[in-house]
Amino acid sequence: MREYTVAVVGATGAVGNEMISVLEERNFPVSRLKLLASERSVGKELTFKGKSLFVEMLDEDSFAGVEIGLFSAGGSISERYAPIAAAAGCVVIDNTSAFRMAPDVPLIVPEVNPGAISRYKNRGIIANPNCSTIQMVVALKPIHDAVRIKRVVVSTYQAVSGTGKKAIAELEEQTRALLNGLKPVIKVYPHQIAFNCLPQIDVFLDNGYTKEEMKMVNETKKILDDPGIAVTATTVRVPVFYGHSESVNIETERKITAERVKNLLSGAPGVKVVDDVKNSQYPLAINAAGKDDTFVGRIREDESLPNGINMWIVSDNLRKGAALNAVQIAEILAREYL
Repeated sequence: MREYTVAVVGATGAVGNEMISVLEERNFPVSRLKLLASERSVGKELTFKGKSLFVEMLDEDSFAGVEIGLFSAGGSISERYAPIAAAAGCVVIDNTSAFRMAPDVPLIVPEVNPGAISRYKNRGIIANPNCSTIQMVVALKPIHDAVRIKRVVVSTYQAVSGTGKKAIAELEEQTRALLNGLKPVIKVYPHQIAFNCLPQIDVFLDNGYTKEEMKMVNETKKILDDPGIAVTATTVRVPVFYGHSESVNIETERKITAERVKNLLSGAPGVKVVDDVKNSQYPLAINAAGKDDTFVGRIREDESLPNGINMWIVSDNLRKGAALNAVQIAEILAREYL
């Protein structure tokens, strides 16, 4: 495989840092890595494969000669610069919500719908799904293929790293303050996050759901290419640093046993089944942090439904939920299309 000039947009953010690490860990064929960010980050030094690289200013001329662009700098930045990058011949893999629901932009989870990557030629842009959606559909895909899923009810327990570095710092600072008898400072979230659960991720919409919840609804249907699936979500921010957890209930068209679900998921790409309840073995956020797999456990039949299954899904939101998924897309692009 030949080597590629790669740009990371938003290189100094939590996901940008992780993208750089994943590119190195997976030995992606990089001939030159270009680190791009806003003016306040220009000149910062980051390390890639033992070499120090300086962060450059993102502007309209940043993408000359760049072949693959990994974007994670916010939706407004992607809306402005992704088309500019694509026009310069760079294939953009965008981690924001800017293009996810655009009909002509593929929304990709490599274990689920890799064939749709070919549609990048429409606009030169591929969308990376929402972190909580990615880990869920990785686990849903084998079941959907086997017995078709009719309905999904999901409640999430999402780590603060999904909001970024400032949220990680806020949880640290609030925890330290409270343990020392001090009043916590609240900046990032509308309420104290330390020792608390916030049933709000992103802003509320007119239907009473948050944007995060509707992302899960709409993205799941698009990725699985089945608009008929009924999906409802409640997303909650919890005082965990890394790793999103999800309680997922599904209703299927045909009966499937918990044992068959375990067997299907045990052979599914990117999935690791951890389900030994007699020994209190099930997926934990602290164990998923830093790992590439999506972990599934507490798999059991829903006794309130003829064709229902419950499961618990955990994954590192910065890795599979963002950086790793983007790099996996880039690997398929490099291997099969570029």
